[in-house]
Amino acid sequence: MSRRVVMVNRAPVLTLWAAVVAERLGFDRDAALTLGKGLAGLNAQSKGRRLGIYKPAEPKAAKPARPKRGEQLWVELCGRAVPAVSTKDGIRAVAGDRPVDPASVAAYLESKFGDDLGAVRDAMQELARSMKPGELAERAYSLYEEFRPAVPAGKKGWGAAGQLDLDRLRSLA
Repeated sequence: MSRRVVMVNRAPVLTLWAAVVAERLGFDRDAALTLGKGLAGLNAQSKGRRLGIYKPAEPKAAKPARPKRGEQLWVELCGRAVPAVSTKDGIRAVAGDRPVDPASVAAYLESKFGDDLGAVRDAMQELARSMKPGELAERAYSLYEEFRPAVPAGKKGWGAAGQLDLDRLRSLA
């Protein structure tokens, strides 16, 4: 049997994995999708600053606080605190000052994984179900580091696709 690999950038892999983890931890699918996208965005910003791709934010003068819709909260996911808000539709990660649209995250994942999305999601769900939620919450990011696609270090790897090995992913379950 041949190895099953998918050529993909790391960002959609982390987005999908974090969404699968969030679902396993009890969030509904729409909330999980937005939290996955929020986490991947935070990681991209951090790495981009570290590589000099993004400049640190300039300090801004304090603005009067403007009221937000719903309750603001932080969701711990894969070792990071993801900003979120409670909306009429449920919890949603926040990008800037707006809730992330779960449909846009689903479309993003479909565009990046194509026909392989179902197989990748199934392998990730198998891994997530192989442990209790508390253990998964603790190990989620280190597991991602074990199966994420290998890309060149530094700026050369920024946005580069690598091989996501589904057999490797399944072997971690």
